[in-house]
Amino acid sequence: MKAEEKINRLHAEVVRQTSDSKKCLHAALVAAWQAGRLLIAEKERVRKTMGAAWGQWVKEKFSGSMSTAQNYMRLAESAPDASAFAGLSLRQVYLRLGIATEPKCRTDAPRVRPLPDHIRLANRLLVALNRCEIKVKAKPEQGALFKQDLEALYERLRRFLESCAAVSLPGASQSDNNRP
Repeated sequence: MKAEEKINRLHAEVVRQTSDSKKCLHAALVAAWQAGRLLIAEKERVRKTMGAAWGQWVKEKFSGSMSTAQNYMRLAESAPDASAFAGLSLRQVYLRLGIATEPKCRTDAPRVRPLPDHIRLANRLLVALNRCEIKVKAKPEQGALFKQDLEALYERLRRFLESCAAVSLPGASQSDNNRP
């Protein structure tokens, strides 16, 4: 076999293995997201039927650790479906969402800058809003309470975002800034 044939055969193997690896990483991510959705539902069921026995349930029924269960649930709460994370590994998604993970080896620990405060706060707010939506679906009368509690935040954010739009668009007319 000529050298160039061997090189090209090995290159094709690299391409195939890389593709297979990406598919496996995505499948693991989808499985973690689905497990998180199921854990969220099970947590609700356990809390309704057994009170504060969630930790005990996780110990007895889940083969992973409590922190793994929590990570899966945070992953599931962060997006309506796993397709939002296409092309990323579970570890990459955890890092982007600010979910702590243990490095494979201490010397391999990634040097990741912490996310800015506003991004961490926005993610926490989105997770809380997802929980609120679930509660409102279960008890529609809570919707008015949530609206009342969040109106001040909405107004403050609206004014802030409008001022940011005015600053980021020098020379734009006022009517341009009011466009959606």
